[in-house]
Amino acid sequence: MIDISVSNLTKEFEVGKKILDGLTFQVDQGERVGLLGKNGAGKTTVFRILTGALDCDGGEVATAPGKRLGLISQIPVYPAGYTVEDVLQTAFERLHAMEREMADLTARMETDSDPALLRRYGSLSAAFEAGGGYDTATALNKVCNGLDIPPDMRAQQFADLSGGEKTRINLARLILEDTEILLLDEPTNHLDLHATEWLEDYLTRYKGTVLAISHDRWFLDKVVRRCIEIDGGKAEFYEGGYTFYVEEKERRYQEKLKQYEKEQAKIEQLETAAERLRVWAYSGNDKIFKRAQSMEKRIERLRTTDKPKKDRRLEIHFGEREFRGDEVLTVKELKKSFDGRTLFDHVNLEVEGGERIALLGDNGAGKSTLLKILLGEEQPDSGRLRMGPTVKIGYLPQIVKFAHPERNLVDTLIYGLDVSTQTARNRLAAFHFRGEDVFKPVSALSGGEQSRLRLCMLMDERINLLILDEPTNHLDVDSRAWIEEAVGDYEGNLLFVSHDRYFINRFAGRIWMLEDGGITDFQGTYEEFQAARTRQSAAAPPQIPEPAPKKEKPKRPGGTKELEKQVAAAERAVGKAEERMYELTQAIEAASSNYLKLQELYEQREALEDEIRNLYAKWEELAQALEEAGGAP
Repeated sequence: MIDISVSNLTKEFEVGKKILDGLTFQVDQGERVGLLGKNGAGKTTVFRILTGALDCDGGEVATAPGKRLGLISQIPVYPAGYTVEDVLQTAFERLHAMEREMADLTARMETDSDPALLRRYGSLSAAFEAGGGYDTATALNKVCNGLDIPPDMRAQQFADLSGGEKTRINLARLILEDTEILLLDEPTNHLDLHATEWLEDYLTRYKGTVLAISHDRWFLDKVVRRCIEIDGGKAEFYEGGYTFYVEEKERRYQEKLKQYEKEQAKIEQLETAAERLRVWAYSGNDKIFKRAQSMEKRIERLRTTDKPKKDRRLEIHFGEREFRGDEVLTVKELKKSFDGRTLFDHVNLEVEGGERIALLGDNGAGKSTLLKILLGEEQPDSGRLRMGPTVKIGYLPQIVKFAHPERNLVDTLIYGLDVSTQTARNRLAAFHFRGEDVFKPVSALSGGEQSRLRLCMLMDERINLLILDEPTNHLDVDSRAWIEEAVGDYEGNLLFVSHDRYFINRFAGRIWMLEDGGITDFQGTYEEFQAARTRQSAAAPPQIPEPAPKKEKPKRPGGTKELEKQVAAAERAVGKAEERMYELTQAIEAASSNYLKLQELYEQREALEDEIRNLYAKWEELAQALEEAGGAP
């Protein structure tokens, strides 16, 4: 069954510039589909047309009749005074309406014995129960816990929340509505890692249909099973997740390039032959002239393949400064509080040359605050930090601000970098700011374009410690690839905050997890860090098997002394092994923040558990033999 149908869709916002040009695709019931394309390709336009917020110029769109469609993109406007709890409760409006009608029917049946009232009440009651009407509080608390919406936030005015918080509340409301078709437009943009992982888990269990726009490549790989790319206003189809899409797109490009080159070689060969025939035809030979004309027509028929295009990469290279010595950063007993809440305390860290570190944690944990302390923009409550004497920092903040947003791009570089007009335009061109765009005021740029401009200015600085705060937040997939290319070539120290797990896993060789007022320091990649956390959460106290109950057997005298010695030795061995297990358990508790040490200790514990099981088995065997020999175990 088809849940979403888009047929020959066209839309243009400027005359002669069609953003959608015959777009056609369908999404079947229960599918998980990613809608891909560059910024401005028309992805959000498709969503707005599907929801009726925008009219198309031509073509048709349809959703399965009777199915409810929910969109996470624009935040609805709620009445003044609505709290977060009020907004969340709107998800149950259908159930609340049933509840009100049931209460009204109850009151009417007290004075009216009409059987129709009882039948209506019975059908409403069944629908109310089937829709989870008696369990809305449980569902609400479950979703709020997963998306980190605490009770104090639920009591706040919705209008007072930040844009990211409103998006999170709207996502919770949509999930609680239990719609059959979900349209997700950048659902992870304002979610921390914990909430993103919860959403991914929810979507893997969701029984409806999902069409998602996202620049989060890890999310796409985890959730979607098919990709539709909007390119030139039309749809390209990829039967797999994001990783498959990247590989298949490159394969198609190479195949088309090979076909184009083969075609051009044949055309060149025929053009040479046609030119030669024309020279010969000057002697008045009509047959040769007709052959030349026929060959030229054949050449035109061969021109079927356009040269495939690939976006030119940004010419990004950080200007690196030579680093001398091993000491980059030392942090001792750092503490910081805000409004009576301790963000972190007793933080002790050392960074050496060449390390690449990801600073992770939930929203509000204090990641950006810690970066500001390292940059000298904030002061800690206590503790101290020391930078190496030759360290030169380059910083790309999460929210980019310019001192003079009224200046155009060229003047921003001229005044900011003290360069000539031509040099400024050359550098802007390298970052895909060309033509009349360079004379726009900075204030007219999108968030992603402002990040790109700041990055353009940062390239000129000679640095050896690069600090990035959510560097990929406002960038599309292609732009993320550009900055990743620059970070990949950069050989200095790197410290970054990010929710982009693809970026984290690619560049981090060390993880700082800021949680519960402290920092867990893990030496390893993000995947290794996740595996270590999974092992830790799955670890349970060792279960030492108890001896199996033995049947009473008649005792036989004699020949027991040697067996008694062996049984006693086995008991001592078990006792010593259990003492070692106790010491190992203590060591595991002491190393709770050192995941590499924990991994080693868990491996030792597994080996010791096997040893204890074997010792108990041997003890049972010897005890039973002693019992059969007439001794006392």
